[in-house]
Amino acid sequence: MDNLKKFPKLAKNAPEATKAFWAYDKAALADGALPKKYKELMAVAVALTTQCAYCIEIHRKSALEAGATEAELTETIHVAAVLRAGAAITHGMHLLEP
Repeated sequence: MDNLKKFPKLAKNAPEATKAFWAYDKAALADGALPKKYKELMAVAVALTTQCAYCIEIHRKSALEAGATEAELTETIHVAAVLRAGAAITHGMHLLEP
């Protein structure tokens, strides 16, 4: 998580792009047609699938702050796991003869 302390350097070197990224991040995860809690749980599932340790921790914390329960996080883990496994199964079909 120490690498996250380098964000100011990112903003210094590319201020407009960094500002636009954070604005987009804030808008995408805000309450809307979907509540913030659901969006954060989706973010956790995506982070588990992409295996981004930073995103897993950041969105776990945000999901809890948005009212997610440990039971909801647990189900999110299983959704991510089954999707990742499903992708391995379906992509594995490329290995088999027709």
